[in-house]
Amino acid sequence: MIAGLLPQVSGSLNVSTAAAGWLISGYALTVAVGAIALTAATAGLPQKPVLVGLVALFVVGNLLSALAPTYGVMLLGRIVAALCHGSFFGIGSLVARRLVPPERASRAVATMFAGLTVANVLGVPFGALVGERWGWRATFWAITAIGAVALAAIAVLVPAWAGGAGGAGRAGGRADLRSQLHAFRSTQVWLTLTATALGYGGMFGAFSYLAYTFTRVTGFSTTDVAWLLVVYGTGLVVGNIAGGRGADHNRDATLVLSLAGLATTLTVFGLLASSRGASVILVFLLGVFGFATVPGMITRVTDAAGGVPLAASANVSASNVGNAVGAWAGGLVISAGWGYAAPLYVGAGIVGAGLGVMGVAVWGVAVWGAVGGESGAERSEGAVEARRP
Repeated sequence: MIAGLLPQVSGSLNVSTAAAGWLISGYALTVAVGAIALTAATAGLPQKPVLVGLVALFVVGNLLSALAPTYGVMLLGRIVAALCHGSFFGIGSLVARRLVPPERASRAVATMFAGLTVANVLGVPFGALVGERWGWRATFWAITAIGAVALAAIAVLVPAWAGGAGGAGRAGGRADLRSQLHAFRSTQVWLTLTATALGYGGMFGAFSYLAYTFTRVTGFSTTDVAWLLVVYGTGLVVGNIAGGRGADHNRDATLVLSLAGLATTLTVFGLLASSRGASVILVFLLGVFGFATVPGMITRVTDAAGGVPLAASANVSASNVGNAVGAWAGGLVISAGWGYAAPLYVGAGIVGAGLGVMGVAVWGVAVWGAVGGESGAERSEGAVEARRP
């Protein structure tokens, strides 16, 4: 939601547009680092209190931003809020899958990530609407209040047994940092993380410049961009739901098909970017295929790592690294004068590389057996033993 407030924030705090942009990029970089650092720092702790603490960081960070008298305090608030982001989704996905039978693990993760997809649809217009009516600080006050409600809801409604184990494997087991790091000796973990980074990198490398593609190539007006992004966000919601269901049925096939669909969509989008009708359909499909990989990637990497929280958080970090690299690559081809449709082709190439990596990972499973040497059900954080009535 900060994207819709940058002009107001930069004017109010007397900073340049480039400096205001760091309120976005600084957040993303902190997510990538914080996901690993905070998950490692809380290794072995019961996960429900950790989740409550992470949301408390979110509340404090947004409160700092709401009160910020200077740009420095504003940036600090963004960094504090970002610290919780990666770890929350990583650890929260493990807690979510413990709440359901193993065969519904990916759908449980998809349900949790549904909040993220809805936020992509509503965040920018909500922030802009509140900011225009009551000022940008009012938006941060609203987000602070929403965070406080979320904190209370997790504290009251999430059962303690679902977040009681801090480690991998069976119920009650605790994983210290050494055992969590040991999980990264798995080739399947690294292949899945790489495929995640490339898949996200290709999608967001193109998405970062879609406003330019729509206005400079397709011929839409700048006022059309908002509803086109809503179409994209709707695709995210659909893809998240479909990806969760597909991954519970056949996870690797769903991931391969989703990456292939994303690479194809980006290529066709590049070819038909001048067509308004085709662009509307393709930006929707970009959201569908782009987010259909998320539930399966999360459950795949945690299964390969034996259920350690650090692997789930590393997946979030990998996606943010991919976002940064993809946006950088898209910017390079525009600067080189290749046109505003070029990031779509670059994105297709990056996703194609991710599809190749996933193909290697699937081949490895076919040769060496199931991910991590056990079935997904067995690896689901001790789902059978840990679940409580």
